[in-house]
Amino acid sequence: MNHARAYKWATPLLLLLAVAPALSWPHRIKPAFPRPLPGEGVWHRAGPLVDGGPAVLVTTFRPTVANPSVVAYVAWFDHTRTALAYYPGASEPPNAAVRGPMMIPQDQRWRLLATFNAGFIYRQGHNGSSDNGRVNEPLSDGNATLVGYKNGTVAIVKWSGGPSPGPNVAWSRQSLAPIVWNGRLNPALNTNPNSYQWGYTLGSAGNVWRTGVGIDKRGNVIFVAAPDQTVITLAKLLQHSGAVRAMEFDINPEWHTLITYTHDHHQLTPRMVEPQPMQPATRYLVPDDRDFFAVYRRVPGPVSVPFK
Repeated sequence: MNHARAYKWATPLLLLLAVAPALSWPHRIKPAFPRPLPGEGVWHRAGPLVDGGPAVLVTTFRPTVANPSVVAYVAWFDHTRTALAYYPGASEPPNAAVRGPMMIPQDQRWRLLATFNAGFIYRQGHNGSSDNGRVNEPLSDGNATLVGYKNGTVAIVKWSGGPSPGPNVAWSRQSLAPIVWNGRLNPALNTNPNSYQWGYTLGSAGNVWRTGVGIDKRGNVIFVAAPDQTVITLAKLLQHSGAVRAMEFDINPEWHTLITYTHDHHQLTPRMVEPQPMQPATRYLVPDDRDFFAVYRRVPGPVSVPFK
């Protein structure tokens, strides 16, 4: 056997196998500062491996040189290893077809990877939603809509299907108009806090805690939470983090919530990713007033929202 020839052909394969896991990770988020802090913008795995790879990655970075104390908190969810589910809370949406447990069901906690807050309440922008083919509040044409399909893909669309979801939709949740569309900021974004077009802020402040969700070019989900943001700077954060389509989710200090989970010796341990003194890390493990999203380990079969 010609060992030199065998090595010649094997080496590229070994190199490919060595870098293959890294190729599926998103690119490091480029810091705004010429001398970034150690680990700034670098992705780190949160929670267990799924099928030999990371399902949830998190990072932080400072988005603006003008205010180095502001930190953005970012999570990335691999759409091939995760399944998202949308859950009503006790009061939102106001007319849930199935109110459900208003928290993560006990039977699903073994595969729980992350949770995050949903979007604006229904009455602010007629933000409809649905679960398992049942309409909570009617979907409004033109609204940005985070949609989970039964085949496991997740997308952000400008809704145009009427008040009810199609047969292939597992769940849907609307929240105002898109803020990033095909890689570009929505030109209608503005910083006028008194217009309330992009949410009611406490004391009519322009810069507040804001959250948003996006989809990258490979179909993975990105969630961002950051203080001292306008809707324009939030859109730029999502764009800078790799989102090609994005929408604004809930705002103000009380509501932002990004939690990851570890499973140690059959013990579920929650960790709040961003500083949130107004909510516990156990939020969503007990009934909550607001609707939210769960990120689960993917299991075989069509995606649905498990209520038990």
